[in-house]
Amino acid sequence: MGKYNLTEKKEKNAAYRSLVRAELVDELYEKILHIFVVQKKYKDPDYSAKKMAEELSTNTRYISAVVNIRFGQNYSSLVNEYRIKDAQYLLVDKRYMDKTMEEISAMVGFANRQSFYAAFYKLNGITPRSYRINHLAKENNKA
Repeated sequence: MGKYNLTEKKEKNAAYRSLVRAELVDELYEKILHIFVVQKKYKDPDYSAKKMAEELSTNTRYISAVVNIRFGQNYSSLVNEYRIKDAQYLLVDKRYMDKTMEEISAMVGFANRQSFYAAFYKLNGITPRSYRINHLAKENNKA
């Protein structure tokens, strides 16, 4: 275990996953993608699986099953992945160099800096600050 208290992922076999019709999985998958890719609702720190389920007129078990089947992870991990990808872009974009880690964290939807750092480290193996510094060093070496 590292300093960000990361735990190993356990394989779980939820019985309800196999009960969701393939057509419904496809339909919900498309709608979830639209919510994340087009509407970017993951940037809202208060947007939850429950809110998504209400918006899509379904329940959280179905949302959870579709996210698990199609994305291979749980809802929170999916949200964090989208947030971190956004953060990676912002961290190296010259227009955002004056932004602090806290500001970037808030811009992509994290409620606090600690959650941002833990999620970023889990996905990239380095802190957001190190990511930015490494990118800047590479840019300077090119020049």
